[in-house]
Amino acid sequence: MDRKKILFLTGTRADYGKLKPLMHAVEEHKNFECYIFVTGMHTLKEFGDTKMEIFKDKFKNIHVYMNQILEEPMDLVLANTINGFSRYIRELKPDMIVVHGDRVEALAAAISGAINNILVSHIEGGEVSGTIDESIRHAISKLSHIHFVSNYEAKNRLIQLGENEDSIYVIGSPDIDIILQKPTLNIDDIKARYEIKFDEYAVLMYHPVTTEIDYLKENVSKLVDAIFMSKDNFVVIYPNNDNGHKIILQEYKRFDGYSQVKKFPSIRFEFFIEILKNAKYLIGNSSAGIHEAPVMGLPSINIGTRQKGRFNYRTIINCDHDVNQILSAINKAKKMKNIKTTNHFGNGNSRENFIKIISEEKIWKTSRQKVFNNIHLGRNVYNV
Repeated sequence: MDRKKILFLTGTRADYGKLKPLMHAVEEHKNFECYIFVTGMHTLKEFGDTKMEIFKDKFKNIHVYMNQILEEPMDLVLANTINGFSRYIRELKPDMIVVHGDRVEALAAAISGAINNILVSHIEGGEVSGTIDESIRHAISKLSHIHFVSNYEAKNRLIQLGENEDSIYVIGSPDIDIILQKPTLNIDDIKARYEIKFDEYAVLMYHPVTTEIDYLKENVSKLVDAIFMSKDNFVVIYPNNDNGHKIILQEYKRFDGYSQVKKFPSIRFEFFIEILKNAKYLIGNSSAGIHEAPVMGLPSINIGTRQKGRFNYRTIINCDHDVNQILSAINKAKKMKNIKTTNHFGNGNSRENFIKIISEEKIWKTSRQKVFNNIHLGRNVYNV
């Protein structure tokens, strides 16, 4: 097989954590060249300037593209990214583009790749959520030629979307590889690095729900009220940069000067995982509460609709934006003991599964012409 250029796009700290094991696998393989297009939140100082974390990982081929200014609307960010990414792939001529999840940057790359007849591989398609991300993720899947999914549930959803079963590969979620590996630093060293002085703490991660923006201020205010009333210590991580993030950050200013809360724009993914593993519980509406927390056996409190329809495990406590409900959920989370973990999202071997599949000639012969595969419904669907 000829040496192949594989181009990854990363736009957030979250998708980089998912993609990094795959990037390293490609970088280290003799038959592949790894290229990384860095954009989105990574380029914004207000969210921790996380592109520097990627440079620290010493990948050879990193291209940074600033696709937005702070608070630029998502549709314009999409347009900007298509412009920059399309120009880059004309120069690079990659053999495959790899995107993750449900962000507008991933959608931009999928559009550019599909239009230019470049193989597009989508990591973790077939998942569901309760925001505009739901539509974006499925749109990316329809533009992608190859799918690397976390489980058979996701595979079945893609089949329902008309995707070819032969193009769907169940590899597990790549971030589980990092969760299950031996940490590079122990928790005391990590806490010292970030000046977290709490012996016991919970983690708060809350993102905007773009389809419920009119209620966001009221909802976040109730959450912050409950945090104060709980009297627990909290490590608070800033939201993503979706529309409405500034409303959340404005409410978080109420924590200024409060000794029981430590705020961070971002935390390096490997260190974040260890901080999460050692927390008492996770609260908010992040997918980490649905995805990573159950793998760790960590109680999580899922507030509102952002994760609606996703995996529901015994460690997950669902509640509304109501102070009393949130406080009740906190008390319930703190009483959970001896929690059994789950392998619903994989066994920590996604990297090996991915590299094995892309090392086979078969995948490079995947047709660039998408065909909708009808599911037999037991009746003539065209007879109206």
